[in-house]
Amino acid sequence: MPAPRPRSISDILPKIQNVAQTSQFLVKFVLPRSRLRSNMRKKGIDDRFISDNVGLLCSDAVLPGSNMAAVNTAGDYQGLVEKFAHTRQFTQISFDFMVDNEYKSLKFLEHWMEYISGQSGSDPARDAYHFRMAYPEEYKSNDTRIVKFERNHFQFLEYRFVGLFPIALNSVRVSYQNSQVLKATATFSYDRYICGQSNSLARALGLDFNNTRGRTGNGSDITYNDANALNEIIGPNSGLSLLNQNKTFERTIDGRTRTSNNILNPLKNIRI
Repeated sequence: MPAPRPRSISDILPKIQNVAQTSQFLVKFVLPRSRLRSNMRKKGIDDRFISDNVGLLCSDAVLPGSNMAAVNTAGDYQGLVEKFAHTRQFTQISFDFMVDNEYKSLKFLEHWMEYISGQSGSDPARDAYHFRMAYPEEYKSNDTRIVKFERNHFQFLEYRFVGLFPIALNSVRVSYQNSQVLKATATFSYDRYICGQSNSLARALGLDFNNTRGRTGNGSDITYNDANALNEIIGPNSGLSLLNQNKTFERTIDGRTRTSNNILNPLKNIRI
C-alpha cells in the first residue's frame, strides 16, 4: 500500500456530508395470530393502534447487534492458539415509548407481558393467584420490523425480528416538578434478526436481503438505485408502474368525466 497522498477539501466533503441521520426511522409491531390479539382488544388496544400508532410513539429505538461466541483451539500449530466461532448471539434491545393520554402505549407493553405469564386462568386479584407461562408461538412476534431510512426514502435499511417479545418493562417515574412527556422503556428479547427486506415483493424482484441487483423479465440483472430502476425490473411490457408513471386517471367532477396523468394532483393538466 503506497503512502497516503494529499487530498483537497472538495474531494473529502462529499463523503463526509453524505452520512446517515439518527432521526429518520420507523418501528412497526406485528403481534402473532393468537389469542394475544383478542386479549389486547379487550383492553382497548385495537389492531390499528398496534400496526400504526404504537410504532410512531416509539421515540427511541436501537438497531440490533450480535456477537460471535468462540472457542480456543491449541495444538493444531505449534505455539499458536486459534479461535473459532461456534454460536452467533443476539443482544437484547430497548425501546422508549411516549405514553399517550389514553395510556395505550403503556397498556400495550403491560398486557403483552401479562399475557405471557397470565395463563393460569384464575382471577389475578386473588391472594392465591399464580403465574403460568404461555406457549412461545402465542406471544412471540416474527414480523416486527425497524426501518432506518433517509430523507429521500430511497436509501433504507430494514431489520426484521424473529421471536421478539418484551422481557422487561422499566419503572416509570412521575413527579410534581415541571411536566415532561411521560415515557416508558421496555427491553425486548428475540431469537434472531434478518437484515434486509424479506417480503414477497422484494423476493420476486430479487432485492431481498440487501441484494442491490434485481432481476428483469428476461433473466438479466439490473442495479437498484431508484424508482425508475424498479420500473425497469418490472419490465416495460408488463403494464405496471410502481409510481403510476405515465398512467391516465379518470374522475367524475360535477357530472363530467375528466382525466389526468398526474397521480399527485389529479386536477392538474386535466382534459375535458
